Amino acid sequence: MSVDYKSTVFLPRTDFPMRAGLPQREPEILARWEEIGLFKRLREDSKGREKFILHDGPPYANGHLHMGHALNKVLKDVVNRSQQMLGKDAHYVPGWDCHGLPIEWKIEEGYRARGQDKDEVPVVEFRRECREFAEKWVKIQTEEFKRLGVEGDWERPYTTMSFDAEARIVREIGKFLLNGGLYAGAKPVLWSVVEKTALADAEVEYHDHKSPTIWVRFPVVEGPDVLKGAAVVIWTTTPWTIPGNRAVACGPDFDYIGIEVKAVGENSRAKVGEKLLLAKELYDAFAEKCEITEHEVFWQGVGSELLGLRCDHPLAAAGYDAGAPVLNGDFVTTEAGTGFVHIAPGHGADDFELGKANGLEIPQTVDADGSFFAHVPLFAGTVVYTSEGKEGDANGKVIGALMEAGSLIAKGSLRHSYPHSWRSKAPLIFRNTPQWFISMDTNNLQKNAVEAIESTSFVPASGRTRLLSMVADRPDWCVSRQRLWGVPLPIFVEKATGEPLRDAAVIERVAEAFALEGGDAWFNSDPSRFLGDDYKIEDYEQITDVVEVWFDSGCTHSFVLEARPELQWPASLYLEGSDQHRGWFQSSLLESSGTRGRAPYDAVLTHGFLLDEKGRKMSKSLGNGVEPQDVMNESGADIIRLWVVASDYTADLRVGPKILRYQVDAYRRLRNTLRFMLGALEGFSEEERLPAEQMPELERWVQHRLQELDVVVRKGCTEFDFHNIYKNLHNFCAVDLSAFYFDIRKDALYCDRSDALRRRACRTVIDQAFNCLVTWLAPILCFTAEEAWLARGTGPEESVHLRLFPEVPAEWHDAALAQKWSAVREVRRVVTGAIELERAGKRIGSSLQAKPVVTIDRPELMEAVRGVDMMDVAITSDLTLVEGTPADGAFTLDEVSGVGVSVEMAEGEKCERCWKTLPEVGTFEGAPGTCGRCADAVQHYGAAAQ
Repeated sequence: MSVDYKSTVFLPRTDFPMRAGLPQREPEILARWEEIGLFKRLREDSKGREKFILHDGPPYANGHLHMGHALNKVLKDVVNRSQQMLGKDAHYVPGWDCHGLPIEWKIEEGYRARGQDKDEVPVVEFRRECREFAEKWVKIQTEEFKRLGVEGDWERPYTTMSFDAEARIVREIGKFLLNGGLYAGAKPVLWSVVEKTALADAEVEYHDHKSPTIWVRFPVVEGPDVLKGAAVVIWTTTPWTIPGNRAVACGPDFDYIGIEVKAVGENSRAKVGEKLLLAKELYDAFAEKCEITEHEVFWQGVGSELLGLRCDHPLAAAGYDAGAPVLNGDFVTTEAGTGFVHIAPGHGADDFELGKANGLEIPQTVDADGSFFAHVPLFAGTVVYTSEGKEGDANGKVIGALMEAGSLIAKGSLRHSYPHSWRSKAPLIFRNTPQWFISMDTNNLQKNAVEAIESTSFVPASGRTRLLSMVADRPDWCVSRQRLWGVPLPIFVEKATGEPLRDAAVIERVAEAFALEGGDAWFNSDPSRFLGDDYKIEDYEQITDVVEVWFDSGCTHSFVLEARPELQWPASLYLEGSDQHRGWFQSSLLESSGTRGRAPYDAVLTHGFLLDEKGRKMSKSLGNGVEPQDVMNESGADIIRLWVVASDYTADLRVGPKILRYQVDAYRRLRNTLRFMLGALEGFSEEERLPAEQMPELERWVQHRLQELDVVVRKGCTEFDFHNIYKNLHNFCAVDLSAFYFDIRKDALYCDRSDALRRRACRTVIDQAFNCLVTWLAPILCFTAEEAWLARGTGPEESVHLRLFPEVPAEWHDAALAQKWSAVREVRRVVTGAIELERAGKRIGSSLQAKPVVTIDRPELMEAVRGVDMMDVAITSDLTLVEGTPADGAFTLDEVSGVGVSVEMAEGEKCERCWKTLPEVGTFEGAPGTCGRCADAVQHYGAAAQ
């Protein structure tokens, strides 16, 4: 008669559900963290510890978070949580960048929609609207960041628009003013006609753009007799810059030729008999474009021989009489064009530097609205780009004038990469404007910055090279913007001399006013408030420009790290996307190097950009974006967090529905591992714990793996290699535990007596593994680890995040044991492969019906399995080991040589409790239908069969 022994089997029991329900569960956990004051508790527990300060690069307070924000903030949170669990005080203060063009643009959009003229709105009113807009989005983004599980001082974040921050920014710019580093100058800067302001490099995007191309004659009027009467031919994609021409540049080492035109095509603008100068390498392409069919070379030489030539401007007859000397320029190439570059010092960085070095005039030709000034001959009032960012009439009118003057030799068009505003998406122009600059040479700023880079750690190491390349040759830093929403430049210029007032007392009065009222004080106060009694108001002009936002954010180290005693300066780490080498990393470096002589950080970590699953940049037009809110609502924030560490963040990261589904599967494996452990530990107590010296080999092998993983986790946290941590923890859960250790020990867990040494050892090790795993996973799966920790409910801490990484005994490391069990697993793979083949052929139903005969002809493998209960390891009822050569027909695996397995049927009856097939089943009166082990267990529980 069959007996139900189910009540005597120790099946896992836990309230930790298989289905995570993260979208519902995570907000509950967030509420609990608020209730227990987790951040405050962490700070209390951390008093006196070594500080680890990750200084937050401020996101912009404008719009909902996107997946890039999620990547950045989750990575920061993983860093902070892991450093906290390493035993440090990782106090994280989140921050926001609140000034600048994007917010102004949004407010102006509202004006345009209402038909309101921005210029009629009082400055302080406009700034108030900008401030309210930023405050609104700071609140919204705060909740969105918290929903991702990011822990930080959300009650006391920093913003660049707080009054204390604006005051400190004034003091920082004042330092450059007082030490002579800040000066007024006129330079060509990338200018947005639409936004009417200069843009920093980090505010510029490059997109395809169609430009007109022209080939233009510059007649030689001074130089060797052989070249007089010839014309230098230039090529440009910006015809509108021709009015600003003041020179021509050639490559000093390039080969140039002078040709006389002998024959031309029907539509050619070239003239038979004229003499032209251009690079030898580019002649064929030039001749084809200009339809020159025959020519004769009358001169050859290198670019350095052309120094001293002087040309007329191609529009000299129309009032452009400055002339154009031929200069050598190391930026000239022979990739396209003619090998001659027309130099307009007011419309390009290279042009400006070459013009400055040679004493050329730097003309101002184009106004802020993209139109030519009234003093420009022929083109006064013509427009380069309109206020909507559309091409104006300037290119066409310049080309027409060149044709009329007989100076145009050919024209065409070219599609190429061109700078655009990241906000308005409109094309930009280089425009010579009066601006305020910080000198890279004064006070050795460039030298100090380069030395600071060399003293900083970079992850990945290539970040150092990238930042060095950007700083080593960078021009002076333009820190002024012609906008309203920002920190006003605290500068008064003496009208008589044009020099800025350099007075520390004036700077401090401005700063004190800003600390009380914010930057609005600059616009609504009488200048005497700042100038005091020492200066007459009528002698000075008050500057109304604002500080560029990159200087704002570059000062955050001063008003966050230095101003808050709970933090420290310099920061342990700055962490942002790789685009910040030309943004925040660099502006912070320059500001700090110029005022403190070193970088404000000890280390810099960069992550890549986001791409879709096909490797394409995400864009609205492609519709390939992934919104973090959608992922959290469908799958939970822990899936985003898992995706972050499962990706190699040092390169560009791909994300999309398929990739996220893969992370859901990986998450399920990790969760099921935790669930099994929790179920297996039901009722576990300290009295049951087995001392180390009584542990069986298999449990000691698990302890060895825990010790190995402890090294991996600690090293990975120190080196910020969370991808490697994730790979190792996932493989440990999926391969070492679920597919091996748990598979083997389920029988002991379920069917051994509760006081059996093997079962006690197993439960002890599972408890140790759970305590390690739940803590190691906590920085990554912050919600799931907390849920599992609370389900276990045995630790003294109210939250897993109040724990430190457990101290894993070094003596658990056993390399010899690991090598032995690696060999055992090799043999096991062949055995399980043979059994699976039998099951597939329906010759057996379960591995417990099998009796494998394992033949081994490799001594090291035989030595490893000898003394190991291979029936338990292979999950069979019987197993025979044979030393020798495997017989023909035995099952083998190519990757495990020297092992063959044939599968026989196990002898005996099936135990109704453990399901093993054994000869002894049915011989125990007290527990009919059981084996000896199960009969003893049944009697031990007092549940004898009826």
